[in-house]
Amino acid sequence: RAGTIEAPSLARLGGAVETDRLPADVRDRAMDVVEYLGGRVTIGNVASRAGLQIDQAERALQALAADTGGFLEVSGEGEVLYVFPEDYRAKLAGKSFRMRVEPLVDKAKEAGAYLARVSFGTALVASIVLVYATIIAILSSSSDEDNRGRRRRSYGSTMFLPTDLFWYLDAGSSRRRRVEKDKGMSFIESVFSFVFGNGDPNDGLEERRWKMIGQYISSNGGVVTAEELAPYLDVPAPAEQTNSKDDESFILPVLLRFQGHPLVDDQGNILYRFPSLQRTASSKGGGSREYVGTRWSTMSSGIEKFMEEKPWEFSKANALERAMVAGLGGLNLFGVIILGNLLKQMTMTPGGLISFAAQLFPLLQIYAGSFFAIPLFRWLLLRKTNNDIARRNKAREERAQELLSPEPSLRRKLLSARDMAQRKVITPGEIVYTTEKDLLDQEYEVREWERRFKKLESD
Repeated sequence: RAGTIEAPSLARLGGAVETDRLPADVRDRAMDVVEYLGGRVTIGNVASRAGLQIDQAERALQALAADTGGFLEVSGEGEVLYVFPEDYRAKLAGKSFRMRVEPLVDKAKEAGAYLARVSFGTALVASIVLVYATIIAILSSSSDEDNRGRRRRSYGSTMFLPTDLFWYLDAGSSRRRRVEKDKGMSFIESVFSFVFGNGDPNDGLEERRWKMIGQYISSNGGVVTAEELAPYLDVPAPAEQTNSKDDESFILPVLLRFQGHPLVDDQGNILYRFPSLQRTASSKGGGSREYVGTRWSTMSSGIEKFMEEKPWEFSKANALERAMVAGLGGLNLFGVIILGNLLKQMTMTPGGLISFAAQLFPLLQIYAGSFFAIPLFRWLLLRKTNNDIARRNKAREERAQELLSPEPSLRRKLLSARDMAQRKVITPGEIVYTTEKDLLDQEYEVREWERRFKKLESD
């Protein structure tokens, strides 16, 4: 009966925007799944496809439904579905000031990051100009008047260094535009890339990991073995596993995240069931059958066989740009060393440009030294990091290979999991209660349906 099923309430406390209380990534990942599945989802749909915890997915759906006019549907077996209008994203954006501001904040962050990269590269050019201009000024001021005239003429040929440097950067603008088009990076940005790198290539790795695990469990009917999830987790290679092969403690984080529990089949194999991921509001992303069958190898089609981490790059700048950046950095370091010796030998009180450079000299030393010290430290660190990544990738790949050609005992375990798997697609015809309609109207529809059914039976 419709009136005997309790559905979660969608409270609107004081007109507050409930979605603003969610973390932005949780909200966005839940909304992406809602759109992908056509606006009709279960908690398990969102948890598996977005890689969220079950309680996170539930809170996100309740907040989205409360703010966008969504409603609940409940099947005769008590499964709850969340249904959203087609324009729910526009409704939410109209309510949430935070969602309207976030794009502006993101653009400001991107502009700030770009400005930092360009400023660091420009600082190299400015340092070279200041250092060599000061060196020339010191050498010129230390000679007598006749020699100063000759030195001005002789050093006149060296005064083109800063000018030529800017001319080169300008003359190379067409080449830099080609590099920026091909690599997404200008020469000035490549200076920052050489020193600090280009960030983590595995950013969002945990989100990707949980999405893959959730989709694998859901597509395989909610019952899996520990060996099937090992290619997505950080586990040792089979040859490196010194403890018992029956140790499956690495699956505990998966059980906690998706509210799974272990079970034992008739042969004594330990399997893991995830009830929340067995119910779906859409057959999209899986078979249309309620029962997943025994052909376990076909159920994982479309899902990566194992999670692969990307190695860190020293710099995304090409070889020519790295050579040019290193050359300019070396030129700057050499100039700072020469300038330091000249400042120590000066007997007269400096003024003008020389005084300005003397005040900034400690900063010039730090910049010139760190320009090579930081990349050297990063290079040493990246060697170890990439070795660890390669080892983890190899271990996951070996675990995946075991599933492609399983030994007899593992094959029986996999087939047992597929036999116990169930994937329930909740159709609109199974809905007995919805918050979209008044309860009395639904009770009348149920009584009318029962009257017609009894009439058909009597006929």
